[in-house]
Amino acid sequence: MIRLYSMLAVGLIAALLGGLGYMVYTGQNQAEFAQCRGTSISGGAGAIGGPFELVDHTGRVVTEADFAAQPTLIYFGYTFCPDVCPLDTARNAQAVDILAENGYEVTPVFVSVDHLRDTQEALAEFVRFMHPEMIGLTGSEAQIRAAAQAYRVYFAIQETDDDFFLIDHSTFSYFLLPGHGFVDVIRRDQTPEQVADVLACYIENA
Repeated sequence: MIRLYSMLAVGLIAALLGGLGYMVYTGQNQAEFAQCRGTSISGGAGAIGGPFELVDHTGRVVTEADFAAQPTLIYFGYTFCPDVCPLDTARNAQAVDILAENGYEVTPVFVSVDHLRDTQEALAEFVRFMHPEMIGLTGSEAQIRAAAQAYRVYFAIQETDDDFFLIDHSTFSYFLLPGHGFVDVIRRDQTPEQVADVLACYIENA
């Protein structure tokens, strides 16, 4: 069962919404997708993304190569997150449905940053609830940190003596295109319709 904790925790997590923000700023767009990108990536789009090995919600070992042939929208969070993660993940799922209605297939992916509680079973329940095509990924602490580092994702587990701890984390989503890899970040203030428009622009111009 997906557990939602006190809404007081939202303020704490919301304070970290920038997370990766210091690396993402308005500036000159890369020429290839200038008409699509609303942000410029510090170090260029090639500075984000890379190899990883994780386990999906069915128990299958996957790597970045498993997502190379399909437009993919990746979000890092955890199933025990009180509000931000469910809202952002649901937003991504809605955007994927809007795109599907217009003939574009995008795979939604949820990468857990909670190696202690997000078992295969917990992830399976979460992604089934969010979207039938969503893929949940988890792994050992080292595997998760390697994937987070590749995407320049910040997360930190709060110290506590019980199992009801929160995890501070950045809240961007990451869009990958076949033949291009990572191309842009999606901010959490963007609506499902806005996300769908941005992703469709990339797909049409790839």
